[in-house]
Amino acid sequence: MNAEGGSSGLAKSAAVKLSEMGARTKQLGTAMRDPHQQRRIILVIVCVALLLDNMLYMVIVPIIPDYLADLESEQAEHVHVVLHPNSTVGNSSSQDASNRNNLDIQIGVLFASKAILQLLVNPLSGTFIDRVGYDIPLLIGLTVMFLSTCIFAFGENYATLFAARSLQGLGSAFADTSGIAMIADKYTEEAERSRALGIALAFISFGSLAAPPFGGVLYEFAGKRVPFLVLAFICLVDGFLFLTLIRPFSNRTRENMPVGTPIYRLMIDPYIAVVAGALTVCNIPLAFLEPTISNWMETTMHATQWQMGLTWLPAFFPHVFGVYITVKLAARHPNLQWFYGALGMVVIGASSCMVPACKTFEELIIPLCGICFGIALVDTALLPTLAFLVDVRHVSVYGSVYAIADISYSVAYAMGPVVAGQIVHNLGFVQLNLGMGLVNVLYAPALLLLRNVCQMRPSYSERDTLLEEAPQGLYDTIRMEERTAKKKGYSSAGNCLPVDENGFDAFKAQRSQSEESSGPDFT
Repeated sequence: MNAEGGSSGLAKSAAVKLSEMGARTKQLGTAMRDPHQQRRIILVIVCVALLLDNMLYMVIVPIIPDYLADLESEQAEHVHVVLHPNSTVGNSSSQDASNRNNLDIQIGVLFASKAILQLLVNPLSGTFIDRVGYDIPLLIGLTVMFLSTCIFAFGENYATLFAARSLQGLGSAFADTSGIAMIADKYTEEAERSRALGIALAFISFGSLAAPPFGGVLYEFAGKRVPFLVLAFICLVDGFLFLTLIRPFSNRTRENMPVGTPIYRLMIDPYIAVVAGALTVCNIPLAFLEPTISNWMETTMHATQWQMGLTWLPAFFPHVFGVYITVKLAARHPNLQWFYGALGMVVIGASSCMVPACKTFEELIIPLCGICFGIALVDTALLPTLAFLVDVRHVSVYGSVYAIADISYSVAYAMGPVVAGQIVHNLGFVQLNLGMGLVNVLYAPALLLLRNVCQMRPSYSERDTLLEEAPQGLYDTIRMEERTAKKKGYSSAGNCLPVDENGFDAFKAQRSQSEESSGPDFT
């Protein structure tokens, strides 16, 4: 009786658990059919992908230099033993300097290889994303990132590590671009789009700033493989969730989407070009300081290893604060996005000039926090502006325009590890920082070109032609609702001005005040 009662109790508990799992699965399926719940899940998956990419980008900072130095010393010792079996290993100071210089060059090339390949692939990946949609390229990017992380974990020579780093650039060109473009596509209302992209930027910041201490601690106590295997596991889980929840191969939304504007036409758009230039210039201080500031700290303030490892971590908090305050300000005053970006570049410039004056680790934290705060202002203000410019001046397909944004970042980070060291060697660390600060301050007035962007009207594009028919799928339903709202005189892109469905010449917004007062009626 007791055995039968126990077995029946186990059966009942198992049935209850199965029913609960079934109910949760049903709830998840219902949530995925809800557009609002679906885009939240997409946002989480994309943010994890961006977090992983930036953690993998920065996790090698405390690992690879030490690992390559040990590897080179072992190889040199092995060669010496083979050639001179009866002598001890000993190098002159000139040989040590030569070996150190060669090692620095190898590390710089290894660090830059990811951004260089990403820079080369982005024009192709942007066009590919516009043709096939956002889902499949994101899956491709996650797969390539997983493979590159595994190669990093088990690679034991420079050539293998270089291949892994370059392969990561290939994966980033697909994952980063398609992920950001997917967020811009799912969040069509400008305030929500700014908030969603701000969340993505916070994950990017956390990945970049938390990865060095994460990698350094695990490398010190668990070896080289462990940090990469942890990241590979998270990447695998994120890819599995993407496959099971989003189901990219069963998504038919792409059939109703128009062909996006070619990337070369977007590049020659003056407004997009100004934004792309600002994204490059504002990231130069971060890209150039990352490979040079540790040696400067060790030389000038005799910083310890833990101080050099934690240099950038405090800057995460002002970066998140910058994202938060920009999102709030953009929701209240969307017509001042250009001003937030220009203000951020001035803050970056002033902070860069302050770095060489710091004498202690505590003093150095202040300008580094200022740099990251300014970058948050620029990125959070200008990334949604790119999507808005595509909406009003081109076709609302975002792969190519965010490939241009990724190119802008890649230019800075491709030059940083290679160029920054040469500038410090030839001109000095002080001149490097003063030059970066001056470039940011001088570029800020260029954002004045964007001051009338908010007054632009949507262009009558191929999307409008397709929507003459009944909407098919979620994408067209959302776009049809937007178009209906616009006909009634409302704008979903920042609520700047009443708009209609006619085309608009953007440069007319910059006519004289007298012409504006007698210009066309926007109602």
